[in-house]
Amino acid sequence: MSAAATLPLFVSADPQRPIAWRRGAPVLLAEFQSHVASVVHRLPKQAAAMINLCEDRYRFLVAYAAALSVGHTVLLPSSRAEQVVADVEKANAGSYRIDDPAVDAALEQPSAAAVNTRIPADMTVMVGYTSGSTGQPKTFPKLLRSVNGSNARNAASIRAAIADKTSSVWVLATVPPQHMYGMEMSVLLPLAGDMAVHAGRPLFPADIAAALAELPRPRVLVSTPVHLRAIVGSEQEFPQVDVIVSATAPLDQPLAAAVTAKLGGELVEMFGSTETCVFASRLTAKEDQWRLYEGVRLEPRTDGTLVHAPWFVEPVLLQDIVELLPNDRFMVRGRSSDMIEVAGKRASLSDITRRLLAIEGVQEAAVFQPDPDAVGTIRRVAALVVAPNLTSREVLDRLAAGVDSAFLPRPLLIVDKLPRNELGKLPRENLLRALRRE
Repeated sequence: MSAAATLPLFVSADPQRPIAWRRGAPVLLAEFQSHVASVVHRLPKQAAAMINLCEDRYRFLVAYAAALSVGHTVLLPSSRAEQVVADVEKANAGSYRIDDPAVDAALEQPSAAAVNTRIPADMTVMVGYTSGSTGQPKTFPKLLRSVNGSNARNAASIRAAIADKTSSVWVLATVPPQHMYGMEMSVLLPLAGDMAVHAGRPLFPADIAAALAELPRPRVLVSTPVHLRAIVGSEQEFPQVDVIVSATAPLDQPLAAAVTAKLGGELVEMFGSTETCVFASRLTAKEDQWRLYEGVRLEPRTDGTLVHAPWFVEPVLLQDIVELLPNDRFMVRGRSSDMIEVAGKRASLSDITRRLLAIEGVQEAAVFQPDPDAVGTIRRVAALVVAPNLTSREVLDRLAAGVDSAFLPRPLLIVDKLPRNELGKLPRENLLRALRRE
């Protein structure tokens, strides 16, 4: 693809196709484009990048399309905390913030400004930031052709699980659009996947059920294991969901089966990262092997796995250790950063976590190293465990039957809940803060 090549902002330019659901009614592409024009008219002309802080998904979508139309890269900070946003702003000269009130102000003053719907394929359309789960957040720029390449396959995976192949597909997401998973499944799908998205971001089961009930079928719920676990554990009744999409953390088969029984649809789990976007999927209730997207190739290495894809600028190295299987399938066997060594012995943090979760009465657990870079000292392992009816000593005694004493968590703290962020992840700083509080 030449440097001068362009790609359409909308995969389907039909002005009468729905692109969103807002305030109890569909928003058609023609109206959406008029809203984009209003925001384009108010954007700073000499700027280089937009920090999109909109919480309402429709406003985010409008602002994102407006930024691309004028050639601005969209920056996606891992949180809306002021210090996090200020750090992003400081690191990106010429950037500016946009939020829900700013979009509303633009929409109150309609404009006929031109909207560019042909975007350079090699334009850096977004920069994703990791959540800091393993330390300092990192940045990952994305070209339009890269995110569109992955997104086309995401849309195909979802549509393949839907019986109705002709009707408009309606998406409801519980994840924020600033996260790469949220971007792929609730912002790029309406633009490049010819689907429509609900403007809201419901978090609690009753709110999720109410939002789903607003949407026509076929309905797609984009969520995380944390939210799906809450749905399964609630007494709330839900309307029929045609496809449930999950990512951000591994989903076990019993939970996947319970989700499909509760919501009625097929569950598609996505495999990817901020570095790569999604490049594989599986039907978790039925299978434990991942299926690579067409054209993707994995290259196992001692320090992780190199991912090759036709839409990548260059191969991407992930820390995941995989086992390649026939027919473009693979299994994840751990992470290179997951292995620890003490006194010549090696163990896996994920294996210790798995053994903790196998103890009757343990509901959740997080195992980590508080001081992984310590030199000249024994690098200890710590754990936060949700086990309301057990003591730390009881958990340790039962864990000792399957774990070498060198790797028993010290301290192992019983907590009411794990310090997850809004995506259900456990950033390292949250774990350390919880450890200090105890």
